[in-house]
Amino acid sequence: MGRPEPEPRALFIGGEWRGAASGATREVIDPSTGQVVTTVAEADVEDLDAAVAAARRAFDEGPWASMPGRERARILHRVADLIRRREDDLVATESVDVGKPVSLCRAVDVATVAEQYEYCSALAQGVDGATRRLPFPSHAYTVREPLGVVGAITPFNFPLILSSSKIAAALAAGNTVVHKPAEETPLSALLMAEILAEAGVPDGVLNVVTGAGTVIGEALLRHPGVDKVAFTGSTAVGRHAASVAGRMLKPVTMELGGNAANIVFEDADLESAIGAVIKGFVFNTGQFCMGGPRLLVHRSLYDTALGILEGAVAGVPVGDPFDPATVVGPMTGERHLAKVEEYVRIAREEGGRVITGGARVHEETGGFYYAPTVIADLTNDARAVQEEIFGPVLTVQPFDTEDEAVALANSTPYGLASGLQTQNLTRAHRVAGRLKAGIVWVNDWAMLDPAIPFGGVKQSGYGREYGPEALEAYTKVKSVVIKLT
Repeated sequence: MGRPEPEPRALFIGGEWRGAASGATREVIDPSTGQVVTTVAEADVEDLDAAVAAARRAFDEGPWASMPGRERARILHRVADLIRRREDDLVATESVDVGKPVSLCRAVDVATVAEQYEYCSALAQGVDGATRRLPFPSHAYTVREPLGVVGAITPFNFPLILSSSKIAAALAAGNTVVHKPAEETPLSALLMAEILAEAGVPDGVLNVVTGAGTVIGEALLRHPGVDKVAFTGSTAVGRHAASVAGRMLKPVTMELGGNAANIVFEDADLESAIGAVIKGFVFNTGQFCMGGPRLLVHRSLYDTALGILEGAVAGVPVGDPFDPATVVGPMTGERHLAKVEEYVRIAREEGGRVITGGARVHEETGGFYYAPTVIADLTNDARAVQEEIFGPVLTVQPFDTEDEAVALANSTPYGLASGLQTQNLTRAHRVAGRLKAGIVWVNDWAMLDPAIPFGGVKQSGYGREYGPEALEAYTKVKSVVIKLT
């Protein structure tokens, strides 16, 4: 597959493509070369107002919210069909925009998004209430209604998946959406707007506004015409977003940072366990909020595990995302690469021993590549252990007892994901119950499906995406009580 040359892109508002009111544009950089590949419109608050107004008209006056769920389901299923039909376009766009290997884009990102729309098309047919028996003569029931206009704010690392997890569920429930994609990676959001329009989603139901988070994201949070905000991003930004929404009593879903531990017990199948460990920290170049950047390994296996990791991680193919053999592509941008470099420097100062990696690679390409890195011998209060690095870096710590492993796993402010490797079924259930995380994986990593909800506890946020639980977050409950005497 060749590297695409995307055309300059406009905003998608009310079913029309239009430039920013100011005429401003923003450059989009290919992370594998550091070169500009195209431009997109740089929206301001005037453009956002227009998008929210279009979404409001579509909700209040259009057919979408009042459309039978079965008809919405047919349209969402057509979206899934078109995603598969345009798979090559989506793969190439996501790869050049984010730096993802094309093999990963095809097998994970595009396939997952098609499945999301299929799953949500099924959910759209069953947005049901319930009847309730009361102690006086009456007929009482509840109905679930869409919230209205949903603002979706999404990050740079999984543009397709993390936007569709919000948009598909919101649309299935009958809402309209204003989507603000990450400023670094806007291209697949605009391509998906084309696909949804082609599938028959009415004008104004989905609007895509590209621009700076400090301008458009902030205005979306504060906009009185937006009824709910679904946000994925860092804990620091999420804390601010939740504060703004809270002052307006606006419901929010917050999927924030993570720093998951992967526990390898002494009875684990070590070969399988190390495979899960590597997958957990190099997946998506480590730019994965549910990644496993902390390895906790039983002391009896500590030196053996480090030896295996040294050889195996050094052999992980790092390079051009359009090479089908590539497993790890570039970081999405220079600032993300610089952040990883800084954390590795700090780790060395704090006594960490770099087992492999620890430096930029492929600098001659102009891309933002960093070698997968393993760091041993850090104490639990080290910054590289406690904070989210968001890159291909793994810290390794030994433990002696199950209680110690659980305490170390739960010792950071985050609680998005966690995992353990063991052949003891009783231990698997026992430890999974003690880990403070929204999702726990046993004997693998990143096992995700649209039917399985995920989300955080502690400073990893609140609310859930995926599963029927996600649809509940895009509806409100109304009770109706009819006197029968």
